[in-house]
Amino acid sequence: MSTPPSLVLASASPRRRELLARLGIEPAQVVPADIDETPLPREIPRNYAVRVAREKAVAAASSDHHVLAGDTVVALGRRILPKADDEATARRCLELLSGRRHRVLSAIALRSPDGTLRERLSETVVRFKNLSAAEIDAYIEGGEWHGKAGGYAIQGSAEGLIAWIGGSHSGVVGLPLFETRALLKSAGFALG
Repeated sequence: MSTPPSLVLASASPRRRELLARLGIEPAQVVPADIDETPLPREIPRNYAVRVAREKAVAAASSDHHVLAGDTVVALGRRILPKADDEATARRCLELLSGRRHRVLSAIALRSPDGTLRERLSETVVRFKNLSAAEIDAYIEGGEWHGKAGGYAIQGSAEGLIAWIGGSHSGVVGLPLFETRALLKSAGFALG
């Protein structure tokens, strides 16, 4: 009988770990990958998300484990919105997203112990309601935006500001479960 594959999660995100647990997977290790996440000149959001996920998987490579990495990008057209590290950035992002559709691209990459790389991409369309200055202020005050792509966390109070979503809710949170399940199954993980 062969030993089931084990997994390293190359992410500092507690949300990715929580989502992975929904698939019945507990990583053997959590090793955040330290890479330069600066977009390349004229890099489109889709290519950026996949590249960063791949680079994270390679950076945390292990000869004993599969390594799963992900990257989530909020894109307004061809523009990649930043991860909000301060209130001004979060406010700018929310003002840009107010009343508009945008895409959330969530790429995942799985590196096998033999060096094989597999990846999947989830694309979700999200539309915020028209946000008043007071709504933006209240959201900023709550602090959920910190470190989040596009300045919001759909799993928090921002969900009440979203008029509709088309695609993967878990992808917007940070780990598209349908795509992750398919990727892990293709690598030999036994999932129900």
